[in-house]
Formats: sequence, C-alpha cells, structure tokens
Amino acid sequence: MSVDFSKLIDFVKSIEPLAQDSIFRNQLTLTIPKDKLIEVCSKLKSSDDFSFDMLTDITAIDLLRKENRFEVVYFLYSNKFKSRVRIKTLVDEAECECPTMTDVWASANWYERETFDMYGITFTGHPDLRRFYMPEDYVNPETGEPIYPLRKDFPLMGIPGSVPLPPYPEKYGESLN
Repeated sequence: MSVDFSKLIDFVKSIEPLAQDSIFRNQLTLTIPKDKLIEVCSKLKSSDDFSFDMLTDITAIDLLRKENRFEVVYFLYSNKFKSRVRIKTLVDEAECECPTMTDVWASANWYERETFDMYGITFTGHPDLRRFYMPEDYVNPETGEPIYPLRKDFPLMGIPGSVPLPPYPEKYGESLN
C-alpha cells in the first residue's frame, strides 16, 4: 500500500495553502515556504495517514538566479507505506538560511552540515553547524571569504592556492616510482 498523493497534497495544503505540488514520473514534489517547513514536516512525520518517519537526504540546487537562488530539497520516506516524497523550499542568496530539521529527524544533522559545506546555506538552530568535507579555513586566498564548491559561480578549475593539490607526476612525465 502506498500513500495517496491527492490526500497528501490536500493534507499539506490544509497546513499551508501556498504549497505547490508537482508529479513527475510518479514522484511527488511539494514546494513549501520556509516559514512553514518545520510545521509541515513535523505533521508529515507524526500523521498516521502518511508516517514519513525517515529523512533519507537533504541537498540543495543552485539555480544561479537573482531571487530564490537556491532550492533546499528534503527526501522523505515512509517505512509504513513504502512511499517517498520530496519537499522543496526556496532560499534567497541574501539571507541564505533555512530552519534546521534536526528536531524533527536526527539524521538531518549531517545532511545539513554537508549542504552548508558545499553551498553555504546556514541552517538556523542547528546544534553543530560546521564544515563537513572542506577544511574549516577553506577561504578564497585573495578575499578571505568562505568558498563553497558546489555553487555555480565556483570556478571550474578551483581557486589556486586554496587547497594543496596532491602530486601529479603523470602530467610532467615523471616516474610514478
């Protein structure tokens, strides 16, 4: 038995009438304003009709536009109904923050840290928001500003001098021994 998408959409719209929905290849995506994100997700988790008890991932999409540059995407799973749903919220570059989901799902902790490290989106209320992959001092050597590798404005070849590169003897014809 799977979740009835029309019931799920009606449920979410009863909490947030401005929620937008789309179904593509039998996958439901709901776009929720940031200020209702915690309420909607908490109710989706606690509702017996849906039971989205598992947060499987969080990521972001950099759309590189002036308004609402980022989409933060939450992937939810219901063990009870073996169903999935994606929740999206829009984030503007100027504020670049989103509420933390760590109080709803403990697994959000590391996913939010990863998203912060790669995109620079701050999760307000996060218990330990710090870099995940990159060193804490990963900054542009010229400006001192933090840099985030998955943003679309990040240089394709990286920033020279920001991270030491491993030896590359093949490039210069040196022996690997």
